Amino acid sequence: MSRLSRREIIGSGAASAAALAATQAVASPLDRDRILPVHLDKSRFAAAVAALRSIVGAEWVFADPDSTLPYRKCFTPDPRGEHIPSGAVAPASVEEVQAILKLANEYKLPLWTVSTGKNMGYGCATPASTGQMILDLKRMNNIIEVDPILGTALVEPGVTYQDLHDYLEANNLPFWLDVPTVGPIVSPLGNTLDRGVGYTAYGDHFFVQCGMEVVLADGTLVRTGMGSVPKSTTWQAFKWGYGPYLDGIFTQSNFGVVTKLGFWLMPKPPAFKPFMVRHNQMEDVGKIVDAMRPLRMSNLIPNCVLMMGAAYQLAMFHRREEIWTEPTQAPDDVIRAFANKQGLGMWNTYFALYGTEDIIAAIEPIVRQAFVASGGEVLTEREMGDNKWFHHHKNLMSGQLTLEEKGIMRWRGGGMIAFAPVAPAKGSETHGQTALAKQMLAKYNFDYSVAYAIGGRELHHIIFLLYDKGNPEEEKKADTCICELIRSFGERGWASYRTGVSTMDLVAQQYGESNRQLNARLKHALDPNHILSPGKSGIA
Repeated sequence: MSRLSRREIIGSGAASAAALAATQAVASPLDRDRILPVHLDKSRFAAAVAALRSIVGAEWVFADPDSTLPYRKCFTPDPRGEHIPSGAVAPASVEEVQAILKLANEYKLPLWTVSTGKNMGYGCATPASTGQMILDLKRMNNIIEVDPILGTALVEPGVTYQDLHDYLEANNLPFWLDVPTVGPIVSPLGNTLDRGVGYTAYGDHFFVQCGMEVVLADGTLVRTGMGSVPKSTTWQAFKWGYGPYLDGIFTQSNFGVVTKLGFWLMPKPPAFKPFMVRHNQMEDVGKIVDAMRPLRMSNLIPNCVLMMGAAYQLAMFHRREEIWTEPTQAPDDVIRAFANKQGLGMWNTYFALYGTEDIIAAIEPIVRQAFVASGGEVLTEREMGDNKWFHHHKNLMSGQLTLEEKGIMRWRGGGMIAFAPVAPAKGSETHGQTALAKQMLAKYNFDYSVAYAIGGRELHHIIFLLYDKGNPEEEKKADTCICELIRSFGERGWASYRTGVSTMDLVAQQYGESNRQLNARLKHALDPNHILSPGKSGIA
């Protein structure tokens, strides 16, 4: 379904999100056509809700304004009310998921699937189009197995990184997790399906994924890889299985409901040493990338490297009015001056060395030489002391859990949307991206709050557009700005690797019509009634 047709469904001239919320506070969803699923009238929707309650129990179906409210909470802009769920249902088992999908096919009830719904910069639990029923898998929260010899895990969607961390601690298992920014509340299954990344040597979460269990739209249960072999003991040990590799088509898609996910855990290293490299000029960004690239390609630095911009770092623990009170984009010299007082530069690059003490001692001089040559100041825990930014990243790079980065939402009033274009890890590309982003954000008076993540050969430019969610005019401005950023970067070949619910169609268009048609053919073959997460990744 196109972005335009979704807007037509909810009506032209839609009220602002604030006005919509006020209206819904006094009106039942069954009395409001605008939030009903596209193909259902009031009586049909009421019948579907009753049938869902017979499957999971009345307490686990949410179809009134109060109980649905948590599913409508998001930090991304929605000025036209395009991403409002009609309700939610929370199954507790695979069998209940199968029964719900059977019912959804019967009623043509669209279901937007979430694991824990904490995908904060991309829309949380809100659906790609108004009227979808949230299929909330949070109650499916069993850690099925952790192999203490192979260091593999098999989990359900509702398991969080905190749950798994506590399990490893309780059982004294010598493994580290690789966690995303807000790990305690995030699902490993959900983050991996969106191809998220972390900060250790196991930072590419889909790369270390191994085996899935998927319920297809017709209720068929599929286990990928070695999981489909009777009596197999290698489901979480060998990724590929036999024949076409299927796991990838269930990431960033709406082709099935993933109910179990296997992945590898990082063995706890004998030694670990975190570093921060401080550069004090915005223009240094290209030098940092060119210094880091050969170290990542050779795996001398094995973890996903973060280059944190000063404005983003400051937003973790400070509010904007402490630094800059004008409505215009905060100037570099103002940001730099405040950052320097905190022991930070304009760019703060975090990485770690892992292994034995001897291995770290052998690699450290090579790393230091490369960054000193780039004009950077190489710092360790000895120099940084109790600096809270350094310790935050030290924790992330050793698989520890933290919610400190949630602080960035306080920077400008609780609104946040992430834009994540990718490019080759070349300094020249970085200069171009930085200049374009600063220019586009300044046009709308938003600050340049970013992090670059350097993989093996690619660069993720993670731009956080921070705005005042409580200001309808600023929300509209943020919505316009994010779309313009996506178009402007896309015109230069820098497309996003993931995106929020409001811009999925826009990003999908940048990957070409042949790609979209192939996804549409797969969708129709696997989900002919189009009940699973319509609009996910631009796939109707």
